[in-house]
Amino acid sequence: MRKVLAVLAVLTVLGGQNAYADSPPVYYLALGDSLSRGVQPNPATGALFETTQGYVDDLYPHLRLRRPGLRLAKLGCSGETTSTMIVGGVCQYPLVSQLEQAVQFLETHTVALVTISIGGDNILHCLSVQGIDQTCVTNGIGMAAANLPYILARLRAAAGPGVPIVAMNYYDPFLGLWIYGPSGKALADQSLEITKFFNQLLGSIYAQALVPVADVARAFRITNTTPVSAFNVPLNVLLTLAWTWMSLPPPRGPDIHPNAIGYAVIAGAFVRVIEP
Repeated sequence: MRKVLAVLAVLTVLGGQNAYADSPPVYYLALGDSLSRGVQPNPATGALFETTQGYVDDLYPHLRLRRPGLRLAKLGCSGETTSTMIVGGVCQYPLVSQLEQAVQFLETHTVALVTISIGGDNILHCLSVQGIDQTCVTNGIGMAAANLPYILARLRAAAGPGVPIVAMNYYDPFLGLWIYGPSGKALADQSLEITKFFNQLLGSIYAQALVPVADVARAFRITNTTPVSAFNVPLNVLLTLAWTWMSLPPPRGPDIHPNAIGYAVIAGAFVRVIEP
């Protein structure tokens, strides 16, 4: 009798293992712009390159703790706007655009979570140390308002109602210009107003699509102007300088991308939404 029970126990374990082995892999799908790829500037040349220190790379192992075996699929594209995500033109995809590739992936794979960071590149090129092109900003924001609902609708239709899609708003890297004298402070102030307006727009669009938002702007304290006497700058400026490459001289800076700590802060904002 004991031998029979032992054999049954072994068969049960093997059967469970085979069922697990035969089950389809489950994915975390990361979409969006350079932030989804962990882009940072090269220390020697300043050229942008992808790293394994992005927010996706920080978030993924945290998710695996809760769901062992979870796989990661990155489809993001550095420089992607809401328009190019739909029609392509920046990165190469078998199905032309990131959106079409994402839709196919969702339709043919088991996905547990989708994250997306998109829209920042609609307006980033409108701001620089030389000034702000307001017409460019207006056009970029309008483009996001027109494209983002379509992107979210396509993703939701492909993912189905049960797959969480989590988005993010943006920090303001140009707050780092505050340290460059009166003109830099003026540009930082203007940039903050643009970022706040843009984040409000993103929040409204995501709310209509029932997509929760990782509040990266709040994590970076972009509206907290409390003076930090030890550094003679406001807190929002200090954190921008500490968590991005904006404070560095050429060739690595000033650069708008987060450093490893900044990406970890973004990942933390996602965690607070995914696991409240």
